[in-house]
Amino acid sequence: MFKGHPKGLYVLALSNMGERFGYYTMLAIFTLFIEAKLGIAESEIGQVWGIFLAAVYGLPIIGGLLADRLGYGKVVVTGMIVMFLGYVMLSYPPAGTPLLFSSLFIIALGTGFFKGNMVVLLGNLYEDPQYKKQQDTAFNIYYMGINVGAFFAPFAATGMRNLFLSFDKYYYDANIPRFAHNFIKDQHSLSAEALTKFKQIAVTMTGNANIDLVAFSKDYLASLSSAYNMGFAVAAVAIVISFIIFMVFKKFYAHADYIHKKSNQPGAVAELTPKQTKDRIVALVLVFITVIFFWMAFHQNGLVLTLFAKNYTVGSVSKLTYILFDLPALLSLIAVIMGAIFIILKGTSMRKIVGFVLMIVGAVVLYTRFTGFSDTNRIDPETFQAFNPIFVVFLTPVVIAFFTSFINKGKEISSPRKIGYGMFIAAGAYVLMVIVAFIGKDGGMLDSPNLIKSTTGGSVSSMLVSPYWLITTYFSLTIAELFLSPMGLSFVAKVAPPKLKGLMQGGWLFATALGNYLSGVIAMPYASLELWQTFTLLVVTSILSGIFIFSVLKRLEAATTS
Repeated sequence: MFKGHPKGLYVLALSNMGERFGYYTMLAIFTLFIEAKLGIAESEIGQVWGIFLAAVYGLPIIGGLLADRLGYGKVVVTGMIVMFLGYVMLSYPPAGTPLLFSSLFIIALGTGFFKGNMVVLLGNLYEDPQYKKQQDTAFNIYYMGINVGAFFAPFAATGMRNLFLSFDKYYYDANIPRFAHNFIKDQHSLSAEALTKFKQIAVTMTGNANIDLVAFSKDYLASLSSAYNMGFAVAAVAIVISFIIFMVFKKFYAHADYIHKKSNQPGAVAELTPKQTKDRIVALVLVFITVIFFWMAFHQNGLVLTLFAKNYTVGSVSKLTYILFDLPALLSLIAVIMGAIFIILKGTSMRKIVGFVLMIVGAVVLYTRFTGFSDTNRIDPETFQAFNPIFVVFLTPVVIAFFTSFINKGKEISSPRKIGYGMFIAAGAYVLMVIVAFIGKDGGMLDSPNLIKSTTGGSVSSMLVSPYWLITTYFSLTIAELFLSPMGLSFVAKVAPPKLKGLMQGGWLFATALGNYLSGVIAMPYASLELWQTFTLLVVTSILSGIFIFSVLKRLEAATTS
């Protein structure tokens, strides 16, 4: 899997990993920060989320157009600098609403310069005939790097938040932000049950039986907002590291930083006819239309699924389950698994020794952590977002092996066909959420968000379900993602007309932007719909998109050979 690739792949993958770590650190706390800072309704948070993600993935159109004229490396560097400024602004604690939204726009603009053009540089590395057959695998490795960064991000965000909250002698409780904002606006807005619960939380947290709830609400929200600001500071540091890697090791990818090759250069492709160019652009647009609905469904991970984690999932788990939510314990478990794989698979004696050491060290650390856990342990809603990237890292070799087995049999699965399968798998993931919405806890249907708000004045349900529902959904969505996202990036790199590479990668990301915006649109009626209705909508749109891709499959497959 890792053999036979140019060194530039690893430079680009590591640089991108740093940037993605920063981005996903910010994204992990985005929804919760907006709630704590502004106290707006979940439907309005959904609008902010959708618009921001639409900008993040829509502005690469501009970045691609600039890079097709100025050069990809220059625009990537500009993007890093702009993103850094945005994260620094977002990490400024007293920031008001105008500065908050200005920061988000600057981050989106910088990402637009960076994101698509890194992919073009990677694709250019594989124009060399020596590496051409490795292109799909290269995009899987690149995608795996993204998710290594994304895996650590929620833990970094949560760790910084909890650390800075502890300085004010507070800890995180998902109930408080909504209770506090409602209480500050109108002390009579909470039901008697909600008010009792809010006061009990405040008394337990402060140890003051005569606590002033208004003062507590204001102080807690200020402390929580500032703690989230420090999470954004981590993102700024990550961008600096990414920039250093990109500049110091430039020599390994500099030869790929070209706009298009002349006909006498190695790896140059023949000039396309107008018909070939048109056919390729049409094929790409058809794929773009399909992936809009995948990203609409997938990016509920930071919105509807995060709200589900916060409002419908238990906040405390057993010692055994907590292994999955404690970073040292989870890394130790991963070390044990990796060590076992090294020992079982064929390899050198040194590899088996390394595997044995990993198993022993991992087992010792895991046992030490496990015995230190309480019988019940608090979990944070943000940390659920770590499951997708860790699943990507572990499942990428499995998916590559699955695809390779078909290649070895002479039955290679085309990129468009993989994308179609991915849509159906995504539909299956949300079928799980429809099921849990119906059976809930002890067979009872989960209450709608609107019903919870009208009866309690808060947002957390009295019926809380096992975290394994969300974990299984993330697992299924990850498989769908691996069938679709890296394959889509590779498809665009293969099919895009040489002089329009930056623009076409921007087009892929613009389709992602539309999907991200629609993810926010889905959340707008979320509060008023039954949960099963929201998730059923995602199932239906994913199935229809899968049917569409198979209806135009021959045309898409023809574009890769024209």
